[in-house]
Amino acid sequence: MRESRKVRTFGGGAFILLLAIMVMLSGCNNSQKTTEAEKTSAETSNQEIRTIKHEMGETEIKDTPKKIVTLELSFVDSLNALGIKPIGISDDNKKEMIVKLVGQEMDYTSVGTREQPNLEVISSLQPDLIIADAERHKGIYKDLQQIAPTIVLKSRESTYQENLDSFKTIAKAVNQEDAAAKRLNEHEKTIKELKSKLTVDSNMTVLPAVVRDTSFQAHTSSSYDGELLERMGLKNAIQQELPHAEMNLEQLVEIDPDVLLLANNEGKLLTDEWKDNPLWKDLKAVKNGQVYSVDRDLWTRYRGVVSAEAIAKDTLKMLGEE
Repeated sequence: MRESRKVRTFGGGAFILLLAIMVMLSGCNNSQKTTEAEKTSAETSNQEIRTIKHEMGETEIKDTPKKIVTLELSFVDSLNALGIKPIGISDDNKKEMIVKLVGQEMDYTSVGTREQPNLEVISSLQPDLIIADAERHKGIYKDLQQIAPTIVLKSRESTYQENLDSFKTIAKAVNQEDAAAKRLNEHEKTIKELKSKLTVDSNMTVLPAVVRDTSFQAHTSSSYDGELLERMGLKNAIQQELPHAEMNLEQLVEIDPDVLLLANNEGKLLTDEWKDNPLWKDLKAVKNGQVYSVDRDLWTRYRGVVSAEAIAKDTLKMLGEE
């Protein structure tokens, strides 16, 4: 009988011990689950979500985008100013144009032309941010949004100031606002310094223009390069709100600018036909040797913080400095 009680007592003790161990293990599992849940919650709360306002509305961007596709050259310029390299670029299938823009070879995938970017190639890159142009790409905005968060900004028809505003928006989207503010301060100082070295008459008029085989497209005070030149202290020969003005030779004679800054297209040019015309020869800019050929890519295609400084330096070389 005593043995029997001992056995029962032993068995009861074992049961209690087993129950205690199970309670402990259950507590550990619950504690582990709680810790994992807290960790997951913390990771979720640590995801930074920014709402970016742009030309087509608002776009939410999580964390800092690493894989960026740009559909205009000015956006490449903006990212370059921030030390960021996009993984995909609408480069018009001209990689040498991008090398000239950023000043070095760069590893990226061409996503076609700026006018018609290839959506399949863009999708294959699995980007976490797409930057598109307000004029060229508003028609495919919804398609781009299906691929990745997309912001649409002014580029092709932007003024100089609008371009700087786009730079700020891009900086916010890629979480580089402080770096952008510092770079813009440097940019402003650079433009002011270059402006101070110009020694031209304040009444002198300049006219930047794109020359093609059948057209002479003057850039007004509201164009990107026109507004930049005015920031440099120069007076654009055409003061109007529209950025461009198609002109014939007779109209150019009426304006008669002191300086012509011609971004010539490849191949045959309309001005080649004008050069034997007495009207062309009578222009002040022609008579005074103030007709300059400027880099078409730099002056009319790139547009951006870095490119603006290069244009300003170009201007200083052409028009003289102290």
